[in-house]
Amino acid sequence: MGTPEFAVPSLEILVKNGWNVVAVVTAPDRPQGRGQKLIPSPVKVAASGCNIPVLQPTNLKSENFIEELRNFKADLQIVVAFRMLPEVVWNMPPRGTFNLHASLLPNYRGAAPINWAIIKGEKETGLTTFFLKHEIDTGSIIFQEKEPINAEDNIGTLYERLMNKGAQLVLKTTEAIENNNVVTLPQNEALAIHHAPKIFKETCEIDWKKPVTDIHNLIRGLSPYPGAWTILDGKTCKIYKSEISNKNPEGLLPGEYRSDGKKELLFQTGNGTLKILELQMEGKKKLVIEEFLRGYKLL
Repeated sequence: MGTPEFAVPSLEILVKNGWNVVAVVTAPDRPQGRGQKLIPSPVKVAASGCNIPVLQPTNLKSENFIEELRNFKADLQIVVAFRMLPEVVWNMPPRGTFNLHASLLPNYRGAAPINWAIIKGEKETGLTTFFLKHEIDTGSIIFQEKEPINAEDNIGTLYERLMNKGAQLVLKTTEAIENNNVVTLPQNEALAIHHAPKIFKETCEIDWKKPVTDIHNLIRGLSPYPGAWTILDGKTCKIYKSEISNKNPEGLLPGEYRSDGKKELLFQTGNGTLKILELQMEGKKKLVIEEFLRGYKLL
């Protein structure tokens, strides 16, 4: 059970290692682009390529869906980046249902754990497999693996590593369950320090009064998608790459900027200066700062 690209390597590694994946459950096709053409999820594309039956329920409690799912007689259900399941679904298979989550649970429970770990300036995150129960992301832990967050990481690079390592952990967990070699641990609620709620447009707006490190981490945690944004010359500007500068232009208030018009664009923050390295003005393409300053005259 999964929808985005993050779940594809987990499906593929199971098939490659000879596991009998009897069905895949994924989101309905979604309209995209100007023509609103229906586009299948990455997991549906991968499943179809392996000739695996695909279910795309709009309602996970629907009797038709539950009956169809039951008819596959699955021993185990595996969830990677999917919706919250009703108990009638997660409690169905005799071996249970486990989830792969991209954090060291119970920290960063929620929909966007990779983003928030970077935004909060963490130096380490990881992966957890756990058995599902009523409350979301709270079930007993099967396995955990740590993953460092490097200073140059953004959501794109960390997502890629966790996606591929997560597939290995899904395979390891599946094998352990089949071999009755699982000793679970309850989650320690004292470690549930941060949450990872869904990212909305307002989450991505840069507040220049905040400390420079916080803004730099926000940009990293939202690049390349969905992108941290601000208003520049009256237009929306997404910032994809930055670095903390040791320069300190005088007389600037938070949110004000200074540029040499050639290579440098500096923004004042609450306690320092941020150097912009890559950005995208509304309706234009993404550019490194030198290209941008060559073609755009800042007010």
